[in-house]
Amino acid sequence: MLVFLLAACTSSPPFAASPSTDQPTATSPTTTTTTTAAVTTTVTTTTTRFTPPPAGNPDGGVPVPPEAAAADTSRPTRVIGDGTPAGCTSQAVVAAVAAGGVITFECGPEPVTITMTVTAQVRNDAAPEVVLDGGGLVTLSGAGQRRILYQNTCDEALGITTSHCQDQDHPRLTIQNLTLADGNAAGAAEGGGAVFVRGGRVKVVNSTFLRNRCGATGPDLGGAGLRVLSQSAGRPVFVVGSTFEGGTCANGGALSSIGVSWVVLNSLLRNNSATGDGANPARPGTPGGGSGGAVYADGNAFTVRIAGSVLEDNKANEGGGAVFFVSNDRSGTLAVESSTLRRNPSAGFETPGYRGIFFLGAAEPTVTGSTIR
Repeated sequence: MLVFLLAACTSSPPFAASPSTDQPTATSPTTTTTTTAAVTTTVTTTTTRFTPPPAGNPDGGVPVPPEAAAADTSRPTRVIGDGTPAGCTSQAVVAAVAAGGVITFECGPEPVTITMTVTAQVRNDAAPEVVLDGGGLVTLSGAGQRRILYQNTCDEALGITTSHCQDQDHPRLTIQNLTLADGNAAGAAEGGGAVFVRGGRVKVVNSTFLRNRCGATGPDLGGAGLRVLSQSAGRPVFVVGSTFEGGTCANGGALSSIGVSWVVLNSLLRNNSATGDGANPARPGTPGGGSGGAVYADGNAFTVRIAGSVLEDNKANEGGGAVFFVSNDRSGTLAVESSTLRRNPSAGFETPGYRGIFFLGAAEPTVTGSTIR
């Protein structure tokens, strides 16, 4: 009998260890049956699999227009990886982005982080559509050392394709189902910690931006997550079902622009900070900046629409703990719909009656079905 018991014990597989993570996980039981000459032993093990948290505001239900929807990646132009994490490298990402087209990843079934050793740059003379789809499993990390993505239609090094580089319809960059973390554009005059875009088009869908940063002070730089200057035909930047968290920059801890319109749908902007000091224009004796804890929008004729979204726990050293909006010719409009803005302190100034918002534009901000406190 002793021999049978030992055989049963040694034939049972070990229990799987749970990975150490603060993120949600999914578990699936596996039953193994082992039979010896006289003893049958059944052991149930549980395999724990990492499940990334969903991006955006899960309670946001605002309809998404077709042009803001995720791109079809069922027939990719190029695939990064060979089915293993080792095949997914910074070099492969840089090459794929430069070539353009619809780009997907095959890095295995588990989440993977690709640490970028150089910034991936979109070329103006390559494919007009550039879709970067991480499938919900890929993180591109700047490792706190560099910007992650760069697009600039007026950068001669990337190819000049028109005589009107600030208003052309390509490249059209789509970032979807992807995490961009720890980007750093400190030292860059324009900002854009994770992503900088000038010209063409850009949209962000079902993506997460974490702990990105750019210069800590300055009156006009901004956008720890995304900085945009110029969009083709004045079309808006769409941010859909996405999260921007833990970003820090002189202005716009999440999003920043000059003369660009935004449509932010079903998204979450949380714990972002505008760290500058002295506002814009900078007060004498200060380096300037510090406005728009989450969103900084400046320029003349532009619009910002925030719908189905949550902006919470953002802060600004100067104006607009949640949103800083200045239309210099007072033609711009701000709309907040079916959204919650809460705990977004403005240490310097904000518009009375609109907690966490500083607004100079046409009339007053339009607020419907929303909570601002």
